[in-house]
Amino acid sequence: MKGRRSRDMAQNFRHGEILQLARDRGKVVVEDLAQHFGVTLQTIRRDLSELCDTGQLTRVYGGAILASGVANIGYEDRRRLNEEEKDRIGRACAAAIPDEASLFLNIGTTTEAVARALLGHRQLMVVTNNLNVATILAQNPTAEVIVAGGVLRRADAGLVGEMTLEMVRHFKVDFAVIGASALDEEGDLLDFDFREVRVSQAILGQARRRCLVADRSKFSRTAPVRIGSLEAVDSFFTDAPPPPAVVERCAEWGTRIVVAGT
Repeated sequence: MKGRRSRDMAQNFRHGEILQLARDRGKVVVEDLAQHFGVTLQTIRRDLSELCDTGQLTRVYGGAILASGVANIGYEDRRRLNEEEKDRIGRACAAAIPDEASLFLNIGTTTEAVARALLGHRQLMVVTNNLNVATILAQNPTAEVIVAGGVLRRADAGLVGEMTLEMVRHFKVDFAVIGASALDEEGDLLDFDFREVRVSQAILGQARRRCLVADRSKFSRTAPVRIGSLEAVDSFFTDAPPPPAVVERCAEWGTRIVVAGT
């Protein structure tokens, strides 16, 4: 009985640390976890199966990722997920935006990385429904920052709703830069909040050039609400080559894929 309790305690400890590693890295790999904990591959596979059975992780080839579906990962966890990759994506996207441009930036941790990369740009006009983006770009002394008012979503400082939509429709800008929570193999951009999706759709419709910024973790996630298709996007900035089916569709549609750092 005592030996079983010890095994259960060790398993609970592993489960908690595996979840934290998944939050930090976005994905956990069976071989890496076995080496990290000094246990067998079979033990780790059993741990992952149990975490997936309880809906906390989702199995992928070679390991597991944080579960997603009808509810998004918490904002702080999203912000820490693939931070370096998001910074590279942000710099690559910002490099495609000239000084004196007008642009939309929507809600998302990757669009916030774009905002940080735009701090050295001159004479920008930025419209955003993301209070975090507004706070970041307030540090750029030559940027005009316009906040699209609406209902505050406290979880991530995003603004949504009819007032936000109405504000967005008053502008026609050079660039729209949007993020998404998931990207499926049909090339559809997906998200969780219908109100946020409506704003993203309006932003895409009011821009001359449209950019998507999304890191590799979005290739293996799902979300229930469709924003639109990569067909409507001019440039897709990411940190790793997308799945072959997405690459093929982008080639057909003329959507440029930019893999940051290559």
